Amino acid sequence: MKIDIFCEMMKPKMFFGEGQEHALILETLEQARLADELGYGCWWQVEHHGAPHFSYSSAPEMMLTAIARSTRRMRVGHSAVLAPIKVNHPMRIAERAAFLDHLSEGRLELGLARSTLPEWRVFNVEPDDVRRQLQQAFEMIPKMWTQERFSWSSPDFTLKDVAVVPKPFQKPHPPLWQAVGTPSGFEQAGRNGVGVLLTTVSTPIAAVEEMLEVYRREIKRCTPVGQTVNDQVALFTFVHCAETEREAIEHGAAAAAAWYINTAFTFFEAREHMMRTIDEMTAAAERDPTSPLAAYAKLTAEKASAPKSPTTALLDRLVAGEQVSNEEVYEILNADAAVIIGDVASCRKKMQRYKDIGIDRLMCFQQVGHLPHEHIMNSIRLVGEHLIPMFDPK
Repeated sequence: MKIDIFCEMMKPKMFFGEGQEHALILETLEQARLADELGYGCWWQVEHHGAPHFSYSSAPEMMLTAIARSTRRMRVGHSAVLAPIKVNHPMRIAERAAFLDHLSEGRLELGLARSTLPEWRVFNVEPDDVRRQLQQAFEMIPKMWTQERFSWSSPDFTLKDVAVVPKPFQKPHPPLWQAVGTPSGFEQAGRNGVGVLLTTVSTPIAAVEEMLEVYRREIKRCTPVGQTVNDQVALFTFVHCAETEREAIEHGAAAAAAWYINTAFTFFEAREHMMRTIDEMTAAAERDPTSPLAAYAKLTAEKASAPKSPTTALLDRLVAGEQVSNEEVYEILNADAAVIIGDVASCRKKMQRYKDIGIDRLMCFQQVGHLPHEHIMNSIRLVGEHLIPMFDPK
């Protein structure tokens, strides 16, 4: 299992005050250089817009270029380009990605995503259009990279005999990925023959296993959109490694993870997203009652009305403004295998669970919430020195 890094570029004003943007950029570059020295496999950078409390990664292709030019071995991953046409036209995605592939000398990994409700509103995107436009982007971009001239005609896109330059450095083209969070997304990624980028920050490992069944079933019979099949699964979750468990607790790492989960739920308008997901899964299950989606749709609907879990109850208390000690937050979140916090031994044990279910790349989300740069750097160092050799021996 490769050990990677996932980055939102996060330095919330509520913790650090005004004027932190420049410091954040420099700190992120320093973290990336350290990760490269320590043997991390890939640096994954998100794309978000209009979210200063959540992510400053509004121009990830520029940050990834800076990282690529200041590192030697580590791959650079866009996780993921927002694919609705009003956000990023497929031709611009293809051009920028190919250029970055050259600047990184063939180290690019390219993911695509639908985005979510708040960003659809920013760019005036119709929610019912996004999955269709994402699918077309997946079908168009590899052809733009490998054909001398390219044409396409659909209600969403019209291109006539265009030459997309440059062509990528990697041949036939960089690996393709899809950011997914629902079984229908796993299904689509599998049909397309692309890798999946997923999160378990608030998803139990057992649920991830169920969704992976959907993906593996589809990719076995896929018609790939590109000239190669990428059947890897990359998963991001919160990771903070310290010298001792006590030190990890005192750093407030669990509180930072809880803050992030609450903030993500708010930014992504998670309730609305969850209801749309249930509707999508129910429709897919009706089309194919034998699909794993059928059982998963029923399970998800039941969970939506079930009593709150300890983690959900904790998050509600924090949202309400209750002061909860670092120790209590850690005790509750540590019971959830999806959050990896502690010393080297405890982090290794939790990482092993992901390896056991077949995760190919673990994207360690370390720059979170109020954690200061020096604690993030130390966590990156401990994972690199002690855990990468265990999971990805060279």
